[in-house]
Amino acid sequence: MREATRGKNGGFIKRSREIRLAIFLGAIVAIGLIMPGFVAAQGCSLCYQSAAAAGTRAIHALRNGIVILIIPPIFICTGITYLVYRRRNLHNENS
Repeated sequence: MREATRGKNGGFIKRSREIRLAIFLGAIVAIGLIMPGFVAAQGCSLCYQSAAAAGTRAIHALRNGIVILIIPPIFICTGITYLVYRRRNLHNENS
């Protein structure tokens, strides 16, 4: 278990950060579950109808566009994760 440090007011700093983060993430999930119509991109009927009415070439182009747009975020997230993993103990080695 991680040892917590005491702040100036006597509270546990690390534990309170973890609790605030858990509450924040829980609130985001709760909002997403309560209002799925507002947060779901698939709920746009105009986009769905225009894609369904498109021809074979347009559907193929739409699928290619989706693939092309998803590739850069995947590489960016993979790169950031790799850098964080490689440098995770860098601050401990300096002291």
